[in-house]
Amino acid sequence: MPSHANVQGGKAFGLLKEQQRQKLEEINKEYMEDQKYRDEDDLPEKLEGFKNKYAEFDLNDQGEIELMGLKRMMEKLGAPKTHLELKKMILEVTGGSSNTINYRDFVKMMLGKRSAVLKLVLIFEDKANSTPCKPDGPPPKRDIASLP
Repeated sequence: MPSHANVQGGKAFGLLKEQQRQKLEEINKEYMEDQKYRDEDDLPEKLEGFKNKYAEFDLNDQGEIELMGLKRMMEKLGAPKTHLELKKMILEVTGGSSNTINYRDFVKMMLGKRSAVLKLVLIFEDKANSTPCKPDGPPPKRDIASLP
């Protein structure tokens, strides 16, 4: 990385974001190769959506969503939470192993069967933003990966 040693401002930020996305892409490849997730419908699309959402709220660009990043995410989704509620959400996702949500924990939560509060809020928001249902059937199936 010596050729990038003198970059500043926007260029440095762009390089940092690209490095972050590459790290997340490597983790996505691990999930694609994992037998446990082979039967998951639309796995590549879901992982791509998860990667984009995660990168958006990793405010410190360290590969973790910390309290303020989670606060921003919940506010943007229209479901603001208190600091205590945010801490409980992080605890629920990480199992108490960390004060931040890393990408692996985030993907496990989103693909897992457990209904973490954060997952429920993200899915609820996704359904609220989907097209209205037809009178004769359920709404079309969408997923968190497609959130803007």
